[in-house]
Amino acid sequence: MTDISNNTSGQTWDATSYSQHADYVVTYGKDVVKLLSPKPGERILDLGCGDGALTEYIGQTGAEVVGVDASEDMIEAALARGVNARRIDAYQLPFDQEFDAVFSNAALHWMLDPQTVLACIKRALKPGGRFVAEFGGHGNVAAICTALIASLQFRGISAKHRHPWYFPTVEEYAHLLETVGFKVDSIELIARPTKLPTGMANWLDTFASPFFHGLDDDIKETVMDNTLNLLSHSLSDGQGHWSADYVRLRVTAHLPTS
Repeated sequence: MTDISNNTSGQTWDATSYSQHADYVVTYGKDVVKLLSPKPGERILDLGCGDGALTEYIGQTGAEVVGVDASEDMIEAALARGVNARRIDAYQLPFDQEFDAVFSNAALHWMLDPQTVLACIKRALKPGGRFVAEFGGHGNVAAICTALIASLQFRGISAKHRHPWYFPTVEEYAHLLETVGFKVDSIELIARPTKLPTGMANWLDTFASPFFHGLDDDIKETVMDNTLNLLSHSLSDGQGHWSADYVRLRVTAHLPTS
């Protein structure tokens, strides 16, 4: 779910942990697959395929799906499902007019140079090919980010180079798409508070490790505790049930046929 060379250091992926603490990603991702509307015989690229759960789901339609991801652990999990998956840097996709569609779910916000990624996606698509994606948009996990940054600053630690995500506005991303050469069919921000069945601490361990990168264990524990305390007032119901303040950017676009 990450790129290799252009991301904030410190984020690591464990496929088993991801499956345990973030299975809702696949559940919500199936709605994005409906927008993709894959057809038998189509060749589709799943960019940031993770453990391959959605890649496998798309393949059940009869489409030929190739999954790519930068995490070796995730690719191993995808291969174990029997899907066609490869470890590839999103900024160096080797494909040239090979796919009818490029699909991406919950991955593009990890890629901090979006214009380069979109150029690679464009090159991978056949003329007239479509691009369907959902990822974190403007305002995504704003409360979580604020609490993390405040907790770090309280300990005298700068968060300047620790924020690992790109969360664009509708206008910003639409402009990027058009600049690269896409025609935007639909684009919207969707507020989607998301229940966290295994709690906020596990979410932070799974998704926010760049904020804790290089910290001693005792400092990490203190920052984690402070973050949870700050968030308990807005993202917990007081009975141990947590949610994340997700805002997703959902987009469909296509390339001209000539």
